[in-house]
Amino acid sequence: MEYQFTAENFNNEVLNSDVPVMVDFYADWCGPCRMMLPVVEEMAEKYDGKVKVGKINTDKYPELAGQFGVMSIPSFFFIKDGRVVDSATGAMSPDAMSSKLDALLN
Repeated sequence: MEYQFTAENFNNEVLNSDVPVMVDFYADWCGPCRMMLPVVEEMAEKYDGKVKVGKINTDKYPELAGQFGVMSIPSFFFIKDGRVVDSATGAMSPDAMSSKLDALLN
C-alpha cells in the first residue's frame, strides 16, 4: 500500500528517506488522478522495500504542492537523497512509471 505523506511527516518520510521516493500529488476530485490510483498502488507493491511510493493530497496540503511548483495534477516527483531527480505530469502507463522508478535505483 502506498504511503500517505503529510506536511507533518514529509521531511522525515521523503526528504530524509534512506530509500528513493516517488511522490504523487493528487486530489480526490481529479479524474486523471483517480485513473492513476491502481497504477500507483501497483508500483507501491512492486517496489515495496526499494522505493517509497506515496501520495500527497494537494487540497489538504497546498503548501507542499507550492513548494514543488505543482501546476497540474497528477504530478509525480522522483526523489533520491532528498533531491528531485525526475518528474512527470499527467497520466502515464505502468511501464513508463516503472522505468522512472527503476532509474531511481541505479
